[in-house]
Amino acid sequence: MKSFAGAVLPGRLTSRVLFLLCIVLCIVNLQVRAQDLIRYGSLSAALQAGGQLRGKAGPRSVNWIRNGERYSYLAGEDIHSMDPATGKDELIFSNSGLHFPGSSEPFSYESFQWSQDFRHLVFKTNFRPIYRRSGVADFYLYDPVTKELKQAAKDARSAQLSPDGSMVGMERNGNLFVYDFSAGKETRLTADSTSENGIFNGHYDWVYEEEFGQAQAWNWSKDSRWIAFWQFDESRVPVFQMTNYEGSHPEQIKIPIPNVGDANPSVRIGVVDARSGKKTWLEPDETGDFYIPRIYWTSEPDVLALVTLNRAQNHMKLYFFNVRTGEHHVVLEEKNDTWVAIFNFYTNVNDMISFPEKSKDFFWISDRSGYYHIYRYGYDGKLLNAVTKGDWDVIKVVGINPAAKSVYYLSAEDSPLEQQLFAIGYDGAKKEKLSRVRGYHEVNMSPDTRYYLDDYSNLQTPWHTGLFDSKGKLLKLLQDNQPVSEFIKTHFYSTPELFRFKTTDGVNLDGYMIKPDAFDPSKKYPVVFTIYGGPESHDVFDRFTSGGWQQWLAQNGYVVVNVNNRGIANYGSAFLKVVYKQLGKWESNDFVETAHYLAGLSFVDSSRMAIMGTSYGGYSTTYTLLNHPGVFKVGIANSPVTDWRLYDDVYTERYMAPLADNPEGYKNSSDMTHAASLKDHLLLIHSMSDDNVHPAHTMQLLTALANAGKDADLRIYPPGAHGAAYNYQSYLLIHAVYFAYLERYLKNTH
Repeated sequence: MKSFAGAVLPGRLTSRVLFLLCIVLCIVNLQVRAQDLIRYGSLSAALQAGGQLRGKAGPRSVNWIRNGERYSYLAGEDIHSMDPATGKDELIFSNSGLHFPGSSEPFSYESFQWSQDFRHLVFKTNFRPIYRRSGVADFYLYDPVTKELKQAAKDARSAQLSPDGSMVGMERNGNLFVYDFSAGKETRLTADSTSENGIFNGHYDWVYEEEFGQAQAWNWSKDSRWIAFWQFDESRVPVFQMTNYEGSHPEQIKIPIPNVGDANPSVRIGVVDARSGKKTWLEPDETGDFYIPRIYWTSEPDVLALVTLNRAQNHMKLYFFNVRTGEHHVVLEEKNDTWVAIFNFYTNVNDMISFPEKSKDFFWISDRSGYYHIYRYGYDGKLLNAVTKGDWDVIKVVGINPAAKSVYYLSAEDSPLEQQLFAIGYDGAKKEKLSRVRGYHEVNMSPDTRYYLDDYSNLQTPWHTGLFDSKGKLLKLLQDNQPVSEFIKTHFYSTPELFRFKTTDGVNLDGYMIKPDAFDPSKKYPVVFTIYGGPESHDVFDRFTSGGWQQWLAQNGYVVVNVNNRGIANYGSAFLKVVYKQLGKWESNDFVETAHYLAGLSFVDSSRMAIMGTSYGGYSTTYTLLNHPGVFKVGIANSPVTDWRLYDDVYTERYMAPLADNPEGYKNSSDMTHAASLKDHLLLIHSMSDDNVHPAHTMQLLTALANAGKDADLRIYPPGAHGAAYNYQSYLLIHAVYFAYLERYLKNTH
């Protein structure tokens, strides 16, 4: 037998042998490493590991001070400030030894805000939630110099210092008040709200708060003279009732919520002089049913911008109002064949329009070109130019510098799977990419645009937070989450892998898969789709994922999959808006196309696939099972929409049009229409206290299934809200139910 020991081989053969030896050693090392990794001993441990995988956030509750000279942040309940230029960190507030005025109770708070002159802090305490974003609280004013703490408002839904710091405005029980510090007295500004008449000022009704994304329905003018506010009259809005069935006589909670086709609240904008109490009502030239989703104080004294949307939400007008005289005119008007977006809940875009201070330009993000881009207008309403252009979407504007005439924005230019930061001139010239790391960036920029905080990651890199200057130079790395990197070296963690394929009708879809523990490509694995899929959302990014539930599934032998179906944002308007008037059709089509693609992979068992999701993901699940029976063996739907005629009108009519304009679309998008087609295993989960997707959705689907001789499994959790879980134990239990259902029908072949 010949031996290679001591022999000298030709260079090419030596390299090849060494290369093969390296591969063998790497495989052996990977197998050893995989065996040595710590597994999650229980579902609870896996879910809790999600927190360890997320790691520590960067600075919390960041507020830029003095236009960007410093920023404040939370460390525990202490408030610090950081000087970006020098790196000096200073303690501004500590509640150590501090008590509520006139009591021995230690002071604590839920959140805080700065006065515009940065001389005072306003703390929100004793918060009692009402809807998703709003609640009742007490507010306290704190002077960092004198250390004085005093109550500013009690039992208010919102409170805010005037920009000059002389007054605090507040909304309480549907009326507006101001407290003047120098006079030492409170003045009532509105008096027309009572518990009986359905009229209220300064806070939103349920549907405006939920679907237009704001909680405080009033704003100070920049000179502290005026307060502009919404007034609602919801007396004609139908009432939704729910209960959690607790007690001998369960309490019925009643909330006016308009479903599709219902009467909306009447809305108007008032402006009140904070000192004299004189009111002016601003009446746009609109007829019929319309929305006022946004108002803005412009840089022009006494000029308020007011946005209207028709009920179909495909015709937007921007008015300028002189609040002294009521004189007004339309500055910008935009129509669309589908819908006009004014904010995006899923990508944290609060506004599609920006009014920079000390400027007579404003900026509007529109998809009129087929992609979302930034357009610059003058206050006279004249379009000056398109700031950005190309076959990619702007996601949001994060900063504007009028002096330098530059705009900073996040976009999907590099990839729909990424969110990167760019700077560009007002005229569209000198575009520069500022973010350097591949993946997803979330930016908090100082008002003067000199600095920004960037939270960023990609699939291989846990979340980092850096402080940068306006040129993209890293000044200080604030968080690198090294403990997360160490955690995934010693614990089981299957990194999601991106994939792309072309559908049978020629559209590229992006997805990710998380492969099972000790993955063996020669084996066949069951697949679980964990999906959402709603319009304007975005599920698959090149960013670090920390889902303990997905890792638990992978550890237990499942391939976990998600996909950016049609209707998802950042792929252009054709991809996004194809779902208009036909929700469910293209989403379910793309989930099925993905299933067929995966079925062609050697390690996928196409006979053992499941699809699951919550809310719109629940609808995506039920609609897919009913319209494409036999593709997925199992469906798990938590809090699913089942018929869009049962959902709130603002969200639904945006994507489906008003009912009278699309009756067949509503019929075809309803699960009830297709209930007789069920052939797969379906688990439905709902809470009786869900004010978002009402329990009627699941109950009516159950009736339709029963009438068709079809059965489904059901779990009800009465106290839970949307998503059914109401504490950690219920959250854990629901996931245990999920897992048991998957194990029973995907793992058990009998």
